[in-house]
Amino acid sequence: MADSPPLARRRIADLLASEARDGPALARTLSAFGLVCIGIGATIGAGIFVLTGTAAAHYAGPGLMLSFVLGGIASGLVGLCYAELAAMIPVAGSTYSYARVTLGALPAWIVGWDLVLEFAFAAATVAVGWSGYAQSLMADFGLHLPQALAAAPGEGGVVNLPAGAVVLALTALLIAGNRGAARVNAALVALKVAIILAFVLVGAAHLRPELWSPLVPPNEGTFGAFGWSGVLRGAGVVFFAYVGFETIATAVGETRDPQRDAPVGLIGALLVTSALYIAVAGVLTGLVPYRDLAVADPIAKAVDAVGLTGFALAIKVGALLGLTTATLTALYGQARIFYAMARDRMLPDLFGIVHPTRRTPWVSQLAIGFVTAGVAALVPLRVLGELVSIGTLFAFVLVCAFVLILRRTEPERPRPFRVPGGPIVPGLGILACLVLMAGLPGDTWLRLGAWLALGLALWFGYGRARVRD
Repeated sequence: MADSPPLARRRIADLLASEARDGPALARTLSAFGLVCIGIGATIGAGIFVLTGTAAAHYAGPGLMLSFVLGGIASGLVGLCYAELAAMIPVAGSTYSYARVTLGALPAWIVGWDLVLEFAFAAATVAVGWSGYAQSLMADFGLHLPQALAAAPGEGGVVNLPAGAVVLALTALLIAGNRGAARVNAALVALKVAIILAFVLVGAAHLRPELWSPLVPPNEGTFGAFGWSGVLRGAGVVFFAYVGFETIATAVGETRDPQRDAPVGLIGALLVTSALYIAVAGVLTGLVPYRDLAVADPIAKAVDAVGLTGFALAIKVGALLGLTTATLTALYGQARIFYAMARDRMLPDLFGIVHPTRRTPWVSQLAIGFVTAGVAALVPLRVLGELVSIGTLFAFVLVCAFVLILRRTEPERPRPFRVPGGPIVPGLGILACLVLMAGLPGDTWLRLGAWLALGLALWFGYGRARVRD
């Protein structure tokens, strides 16, 4: 049951005041443009460079364009809800903090635990994609890793060494300070967007429109194997890409003017990324037969298919840049979730320690980096990607629900940005995310259930005794 208005109001006040207590607070150095870059950096990564090929080859075919339209609609509805909440509650923690204010300690723990699945596994997934493109680029110069060090168990190797190494390198950058990391991210985002636009423009001149027919290939007899159910499943799988919006919300507590910057950052990133995803999906499936796209580097394959081998090298470099920024921002977001949970005593206090000069949650960042590096090195890509998608969709459902609850419990609280359409937009956001979740495989639902059960066990064994509601 939702809290009474006085309790919800007290929780919001406590969150806004807590970061000024107990040592240095996170530095407020980010602008609205910085938030847009963080969102693009997080969103344009494995989704566009890796999972587009998988989703087209196994689920949607050329209908992948429609999958991204569905994902963009769902993300747009949720993004508006994020903007309202982020402007109202401009602190680190994102969906976790919104749950803490709206429903209390136990629901907040469940959300925080889900966000671990979303962010840490997202960073690991993108790092695996980074490893694939890095090894492809190395092969162009005659360099090859031993198979044992090139892939995870179950994919022909023992450990994916490049995936683990890039996570650790980016962790070191984030510990050094978010101002420097934001500058690096902005520069890499500009480069990768330029390369993606070049791919779209060059590819458009070599399109084979017959490859788009039929736009939605006939279903092969099972749910999700092409047909309209395949378009739906493709949308659920590639929804992994939209984790970037959660990352923006985690960064709101470090912006100079959160009530203005949060809506601009969220909506700006949504518009840019949705347009790029739809354009890339169209060009990709218009250059290569969709069944041939089940490779680790589908965009590079598309460029090779039209005889532009030299440009394929630039594409691989762009993919590495894109996957680097996506890994960077996912690691950034997860550390902020840990920081917020430690701030509320749901995790050990050491995860809430902020470096006295660099003003970063360095202990959280270090712990996340080592764990994520291990996951990236040892877990196959397909399992990781589907887990991130369902975790992201679950968090998005809750964000829309929190808007509805706070509208009822705190109707008079100032809202610098207000979702238009009353309860209709949040309700449609919930419905859209639930539909996309329904399209994911059953074993992904089982893994989500097992993850949440583990989280509840940790709550009753540790967190409940430390937290005061």
